[in-house]
Amino acid sequence: MTIELMLGGGLAAALLVYLLIALLAPERF
Repeated sequence: MTIELMLGGGLAAALLVYLLIALLAPERF
């Protein structure tokens, strides 16, 4: 895996986690 793929995957994973938390705990945002 290249660094670009790792960074892209990390960004996508972080965004998915952020959206999940926002959906499960909207009172925090």
